[in-house]
Amino acid sequence: MHCDTMGRIHLDGQCLKENKYHVDLQKMIKADYLVQNFAMFIDSRSVESPFKAAVEMIDTYEREIEKNRAYIRKALSFRDIVDNQADGKMSAVLTLEEGAVLEGKLSYLRTFYRMGVRMMTLTWNYENEIGVCNLIKDGEGRPLFRERNPKGLTTFGTEAVCEMERLGMIVDVSHLSDGGFWDVAKHTKKPFVASHSNAAAVCDVCRNLTDDMIRCLGDRGGVMGLNFCGAFLTQPDSWEKDPDSTVEAIVRHARHIVNTGGIDVCALGTDFDGIPDNLEISDAGKMGMLVMALEKDGFTAEEIEKICYKNVMRVYREVLHEQGTEE
Repeated sequence: MHCDTMGRIHLDGQCLKENKYHVDLQKMIKADYLVQNFAMFIDSRSVESPFKAAVEMIDTYEREIEKNRAYIRKALSFRDIVDNQADGKMSAVLTLEEGAVLEGKLSYLRTFYRMGVRMMTLTWNYENEIGVCNLIKDGEGRPLFRERNPKGLTTFGTEAVCEMERLGMIVDVSHLSDGGFWDVAKHTKKPFVASHSNAAAVCDVCRNLTDDMIRCLGDRGGVMGLNFCGAFLTQPDSWEKDPDSTVEAIVRHARHIVNTGGIDVCALGTDFDGIPDNLEISDAGKMGMLVMALEKDGFTAEEIEKICYKNVMRVYREVLHEQGTEE
């Protein structure tokens, strides 16, 4: 449900077909990928106009997908994914990470939808017009990784979430404050997701979801994507260095998520190309390692299929409008 690969390609000119990053088409083919969500991540404090920066990155995405039509096609709806698979092609779903790209305008949200965006992560690590992140800093600007932020959505944030649901754009609460999470739950009816978040009960950092949140997602038919970042998998001894990311730790989170919210809530997020390289599953081509580890832990074949793709496909079927057009 989440990778930052396209942002790296946009900055350094490498290509999607084959590159030095965690995700490229050759690695995806090796691991039998069905769908990859490509996030347009914008650091809103490093650009003059987040909207313009996102549009420029989307242009890179469009050109890369068009160049590689022999392997991958854009998907605007659930049906597109099914049709692409039938044609022997993987699917690419265009997403945004950082609601600041809207610059406080619902017209920009609708513009992004018309450009093909089908999911948006409402916040990153800063406050924006939609709400605040789940990251509190002390008086000297140091992050308090175990503190959770109770602040909720802004008035514009509530309007944006409701408009996303009307359009058929998936609401993503990864990075969002606790108060924002519960506001999304309150103001939406369809499933929403945490595209790249783990379980706080296993690793107590603010980026992970509490058990109540996991149960809420499960009750709503939503999903959360396992994040492979070591700092969100294993409690670090020090915040100076991220712990190594291990398959064992990923499975530990998967087991807790399933035990807490049910098998239908667990999915894959990875956060490839947005996290450090100290990964046992070092790139997209090695996803089979997770499948084998889940089997060893006692997950059934049907449960593994749900985690790998069926749960996310269920959400896409329910939220994304069939023709990929506005109602």
